[in-house]
Parts: sequence; C-alpha cells; structure tokens
Amino acid sequence: MTAVTDRPVRGPRRWAAPPRPVWEEKPTGAGLAGKGLVLVLACLAILFPLWIVVVTSLSSRKTIDEAGGLVMVPKGITFIAYEELLSGGQVTRAAIVSILVTLVGTLFSMTVSVLCAYGLSRTGSLGHRWILMTLLATMFFSAGLIPTYLLVQTLGLTDTYLALILPSAVSVFNILVLRGFFMGISPELIDSARIDGAGDLRILWRIVMPLSRAVLAVITLFYAVGYWSAWFNASLYLNDQNMLPLQNVMIQLVQKQEAPVGLAQSIKTGQLSGLAVQMAVMVMALLPVAVLSPFVQKHFRKGMLTGAVKG
Repeated sequence: MTAVTDRPVRGPRRWAAPPRPVWEEKPTGAGLAGKGLVLVLACLAILFPLWIVVVTSLSSRKTIDEAGGLVMVPKGITFIAYEELLSGGQVTRAAIVSILVTLVGTLFSMTVSVLCAYGLSRTGSLGHRWILMTLLATMFFSAGLIPTYLLVQTLGLTDTYLALILPSAVSVFNILVLRGFFMGISPELIDSARIDGAGDLRILWRIVMPLSRAVLAVITLFYAVGYWSAWFNASLYLNDQNMLPLQNVMIQLVQKQEAPVGLAQSIKTGQLSGLAVQMAVMVMALLPVAVLSPFVQKHFRKGMLTGAVKG
C-alpha cells in the first residue's frame, strides 16, 4: 500500500528575476531634481555666452565702454553695427559669397553622394566592390596638403569659387551612411518597380529618395554646415580679398583685429565700437545654423541611427 502523507504538493518553482542595473531603476525625487539641475546648468553654460555675444552686438559704444568690454545687461538696443555691416561693404559681400557657396556646394555634394551611395547599395552594379574599397582607403590614407594644393593650382582653380567647393565636395562617411540606409529599403519595392519598367534613375527619384527623407535631411545639414563654416580652403586658395567668405572675414576681424573694408574709419572716429562689430559678425555666422537646425532635428536621430546600423 502507498503511504499517504499530509505534505502539500509543491507548485512549479519560481525563479527570482535578476536585479536590474542601477540606471534602469525608477529615479527618486532627489535623482530627478539632480538631473534637472544638471540640465539647467548645461543650458546656462551654452546660452550665457550666446547671450553676451548678442547683447554686446546690440549695444552702443558708450554702453560697451561703461561695461569695460563685453556687456551682460543690456542698456538700450541699437542696430548700428548690423546696419553698417549690411550697408554694402566687405562683410555684405562675404555673406553673399558664403550663402552662394553653401547652396551650390550642398546641392553638388548631395547629388554626387546620393548617386554614388545608390550605386554602391546595389550589389549587382559594375565594380561596386572595388569602388567601395577605394573610397574606404581614402578615409585612412591621404596624399597630403602640398599635393592637393599643387593639383588645385594645376587645374587652374586658384582664385576661383570652385576651389571652395571641389576639394571638399564629397565625404566618404556621408556616402557610407546613405549607402547603409539605401540597403535597408525593401528589395521587393525596387523589384516591383523594375517589373513595371522603371529605370534606376526613376527608382531612385520616385522610391528610394522619398523613403530616405530623414537621412537626406541629416546629410544635407552636415554638408551645409561644413560649407558655411569652412575657412581653410579660402585662406589657402584665394588671394583676392573681395572673394573671401564670411568666416575668413570674421577671422580677420576677431583674431587679427583688422577692420573690414568700409568700417575702419567709423571705428577710428568713435562712431562704431569695434567689439560690437566683432560680435555682430559672430551672430551673422551663427544665425543660419541656429535657424536651420530645429527643422532637421526631428530627422536627426532616425536618419543617423538607421543609416549607421543597417548595411
């Protein structure tokens, strides 16, 4: 006979969940307050210098002299520095040069990068593996500054605006990001378009690019900021002062203390503060990037992460 015991029957054994890392735990009130304080301090550290630059550019010479330099508390607002800069002198001409170089250069760079990335994303394209290896090699090996200068000089690009665009027109990193994004697009969409008789250019324009708006916006911002902030090519290949972009004029004004053409007399006679002019040029150089960045911010995370992970 089987002995009957009064022991209760045990259920299935439950395993205790492993402890979560500290950074995954729900933050306490003190932790939230500390994070908020850190974020506020970080914002102040970024915005306070910008505030000083903007306020100083909008201050009169008397206010700047009373403050002993940079102005933190505004005492009246005047736009005389901006009016003088935009009155048709060297700064106005440099700003127009920077805008045109940025627009034309960004359009050219995006066209070349998109076409190259799409071709490299099609594994059956002619010689795509060797072209990809060649592009990757340029990221690790460079001919150097002197051969590049000699090449630009031999091609007759010195003292031309093409010297501000062609030497830095294509970024291999941006091409790889675009290629990775294009490779993540469903092949069935492209195959169905080919069945309907669409060619590569139509597929790229009608299917691939509309699905890649996020990464295209990010790469466009990268190229535009690069062209707008570039100064080295102009200092290397341009000798005509009238052809200099805005960044090079700002370097002359801030670092070398050279007044732009047309403003030297106003600064010497005391009608205009040289410091206000310096800050106004800085604001003009920062304004386009500050205005365009919020419109691209919503695409930034999606475009960069997707393009970097896939492919």
